[in-house]
Amino acid sequence: MTEKMLRLASVSLGVLLLGASPLLAADTPGTGNFYGTALGCGIGCALTLVGAGIGFGKIGASALESMARQPEVAGQVSASMITIAALLEGATFFSLIVCIILAFKS
Repeated sequence: MTEKMLRLASVSLGVLLLGASPLLAADTPGTGNFYGTALGCGIGCALTLVGAGIGFGKIGASALESMARQPEVAGQVSASMITIAALLEGATFFSLIVCIILAFKS
């Protein structure tokens, strides 16, 4: 599992570095050249949503596993799961709002 995640992370980093040249292109105001900013915002939004999906999946899987092992603590686990999910959702919304503001600012 660890080798698979390491391979996925290295491929993702390689793709990100290969696509960095449009991201680093200078945007001059008034020319309508917003390719780099738009691409960067799109990648930022995509990474945010993928990360949130992975986080919610791990929270749900761990909560269900702990409830299955000890049914008597299901109420406590459920409350903790909702609190953690709310914090994750807040961070996700903050990141998406920043990406949207940057996209409309360019």
